[in-house]
Amino acid sequence: MVSNPDPAHVHWVKTPGALDDWLQSEPDEALALDTEFERVSTFFPIPGLVQLGLGRQFCLVDPSVAEQSDEFRRVLADPDRPKLLYAMSEDLELFRHWLGVSLTGVVDLQIGASLAGAGFSVGYARLVERLFGHALDKSATRSDWLARPLSPEQERYALDDVRYLKPLYKWVADGLEAKGLTPALAEESARFADDLNNQAEPDQYYLKVRGGWHLNQQQQRLLQALVQWRELECRERDRPRGRVLADNLLIAIAEAVPANTGKLASLPDMPPVVVRRYGETLLDLVSQTSTHSDAGFVMITPPLTREQQGTYKQIKRVFSDIAEQQDVPVELLAPRRRLEALVRDGMNDSNQASSTSFNTLFEGWRGAMTSPAKEKIRVILTS
Repeated sequence: MVSNPDPAHVHWVKTPGALDDWLQSEPDEALALDTEFERVSTFFPIPGLVQLGLGRQFCLVDPSVAEQSDEFRRVLADPDRPKLLYAMSEDLELFRHWLGVSLTGVVDLQIGASLAGAGFSVGYARLVERLFGHALDKSATRSDWLARPLSPEQERYALDDVRYLKPLYKWVADGLEAKGLTPALAEESARFADDLNNQAEPDQYYLKVRGGWHLNQQQQRLLQALVQWRELECRERDRPRGRVLADNLLIAIAEAVPANTGKLASLPDMPPVVVRRYGETLLDLVSQTSTHSDAGFVMITPPLTREQQGTYKQIKRVFSDIAEQQDVPVELLAPRRRLEALVRDGMNDSNQASSTSFNTLFEGWRGAMTSPAKEKIRVILTS
């Protein structure tokens, strides 16, 4: 069992200058990092608390203090200063919107734990209990993190979320070293962070709308315009997408191409308030899109065909065997999205698999594991 000291008392850093000094006190130490936020009725997350750890020191910081600290922003963006997080996607989104900072040098210990043999996508509390024998109190999970003062239960919960990150990092590092996978954690964390930081722009978000693939090109062009309008409206009003106009209604408008408010209002499940508030705007988008050229338009990727599904299963079986032999989750070794892209690209090339989707599965930390199977997969793709 790995032990980790319980902080003797809760330490709040109350001024930006004090936070600057605290972060500079151990410049060579990795920074344990977590946040609490609210996001019930808003498009953007609202920061409620920042939790930090350096070595054996832990502190809580109000967002109003953290956002005024130049050193905090510098450390977040420093690629040479490791930032230890667990399941970091929402934290990275928060910092990107709140502080305008895209974190670099991040280490996602959920990814690391998966590579080290803990299992795929294991929850933080479960892993802490398994490794360190401490059952975390999760009663404060859904409490109000914007209210002040925080309760002792909230403070303890918040500190627990960072005080096990450093010992977990050691456990992960030891496990990866034993498996010869030390570079994999930094590589995979950086790739994941890049994917999050390069999220689709408003005019590309239509590609993520589930179910939109069945629309024809003209309808998808309208869907793109509708989705882009909604993205900008949600950001302007700071409202969740579903509170403005749900995906299924956007698809229904794109499919029906209504010419007037009566047609718009007659669409199934169309709220009258949407027609009153946005009816003219939506009809203007319908009219404007009808005159746009479809040249160069990117269609939404459809599901795999039955033939492609057969190829996918064969390739997935090859990667699953490799993952089992190497004791790594197949979900990390060969993510479904990459495998599906590999199948589509390969089916369109009778000579060899397309370079992008093919190579991403055979380079970096995956290369030593998967390269011996490269020719076998190429044969499956071209048969």
